[in-house]
Amino acid sequence: MQMKAYIEIVDKKLDEYIPVSYPEDIFKSMRYTVLLPGKRLRPVMCIESARMFGADLEDVLPAACAIEMLHAQTLIHDDLPCMDNDDFRRGKPSNHKVFSEAIAVLAGDALLTFAPQIILKNSKNLGSEKLVRIMEEYFQAAGAYGVIAGQVVDIENERKQSEGERITKDEHSEILHYLHLHKTGDLFRLAIRTGAIIGGADEKALKTLTVFAEKLGIAFQIADDILDEEATFEEIGKTPGKDKIAGKLTYTSLYGINKAKKDLNSLLDECRKILSDNGFKSEIFEEILSKIKKD
Repeated sequence: MQMKAYIEIVDKKLDEYIPVSYPEDIFKSMRYTVLLPGKRLRPVMCIESARMFGADLEDVLPAACAIEMLHAQTLIHDDLPCMDNDDFRRGKPSNHKVFSEAIAVLAGDALLTFAPQIILKNSKNLGSEKLVRIMEEYFQAAGAYGVIAGQVVDIENERKQSEGERITKDEHSEILHYLHLHKTGDLFRLAIRTGAIIGGADEKALKTLTVFAEKLGIAFQIADDILDEEATFEEIGKTPGKDKIAGKLTYTSLYGINKAKKDLNSLLDECRKILSDNGFKSEIFEEILSKIKKD
């Protein structure tokens, strides 16, 4: 199956999983960001990871869609004025610009808890053991050790810089790696590990795919940092150059564009090597790696 077909299936299921109920504002707000047109990388990676180990599509779709809901939650909260303060997402007004800050906060909270309910209600075929493992993966990635940790460190770093606290380049490098590993990498890790667990992968394969997922997540964030400096609003669907203007710590601000592109492509080569060395055949992952590559 091609990536486009995966995306179409995921979009259809996401629409089905979040009907508008009472109180309507919260469900409309949830749907707004979840259903914005996007690459659907995380659910696609989850499905493809499961496919590599022989899982049925219907068994992995609930988890794949739940991970996209969790991703949408992080976007809603990231765009809030108290966080990254962005008025646009995927070419459309951010959730809080449409539904108010209060509703946007609540929509993010709702998605955080709604997503695992989707898995539990629609994954009876997986059995209790796999469901418990998937829930552990989900809450690890979603919580204080995952994407929230990344966001907190990002905020703390901005505070230190605004207060003029001296931070060495080595310290910045460590902080940046932590940010990339958690703000982006954790959801890549969640998607790929969850799919593999559903497919019945053994611990050796899981460990290998974890390394692959973390490298891919960091590569994706480096590519995003490059796009923030080089792309247009039409290309990225959000305000370009905003990170640079705000003085945020990014791969390009720390190392420069040329090194960022070199390191990005090196990481992508490492990802390809992991796939080939371990016999993981996937046109989907190859397509994702090719799309991230920068000349």
